[in-house]
Amino acid sequence: MSSSHQTWKTKIDIEDEGRSCRAEARLQGKTSRGLVGEGSAQAKPGDEYDAAIGHELAAARALSDLSYQLLYQGARDIEAHTHQEVTELRER
Repeated sequence: MSSSHQTWKTKIDIEDEGRSCRAEARLQGKTSRGLVGEGSAQAKPGDEYDAAIGHELAAARALSDLSYQLLYQGARDIEAHTHQEVTELRER
């Protein structure tokens, strides 16, 4: 069995929109179609707005979305390879 090395990078872009922000997490380096996760955060009325906290929450939600997309892409790839339905995905 041969070994190989791949480098995948994730780029996160964050945009502020008043008291809210939006983030996109893009997976770079994977040879299949590009995957983009999205996340957002918004301060409640009356709450003190801290952009850094909003950025953290939006980025975390975008990365979470991206991870689920990658997990389900893997399941689809298993199904294409084995011709059997993947009925259960387990997180480790």
